[in-house]
Amino acid sequence: MDFLTGELSTCESMIMKVIWDAQEDIAVQELIRELGIRFDKHYARTTVVTFLHKMAEKGYVSTYRKGKAAFVHAEKSEKDYKNKLLREQTDFWFGGKPSKLIASLCESRKLSKEEISKIKELLADVDE
Repeated sequence: MDFLTGELSTCESMIMKVIWDAQEDIAVQELIRELGIRFDKHYARTTVVTFLHKMAEKGYVSTYRKGKAAFVHAEKSEKDYKNKLLREQTDFWFGGKPSKLIASLCESRKLSKEEISKIKELLADVDE
C-alpha cells in the first residue's frame, strides 16, 4: 500500500469521491458538473483547478490534457484512503481498539438483522 501524504480537506474529499466513483479518469468539466449534482457545490473551474493542484501536490491525483479537455487521474485508491482514516480514527478515538469502534457503531446506529448477520460473518472470517 502506498503511503498517503497529507490530509484531504472536506472539499477535496468530495472531489476525490467523485473521481473514485467515476472508476476511470474524469474530465474536469464532468467533475465540476458532478460536484454540483451530487453535493450542490457549484465551484468555478478555477476553484476546482486550484483544489486539483493542491491534491496533486499531496499525491492524490494527476492531471493531463487530451485534446482541449483536461482529465484527472486518481493516484491513490479509495480503499487505501478509507483504511488510513479508519486506522487513524480508531487510534485517536478508541485507543486503537477496533472492538470499541464496533461497539460505538452499534450504539450509534440501529442495525438491521441483515447487518448484524453480515458483521458476524466478517468477524468469523477474520477468526479463521
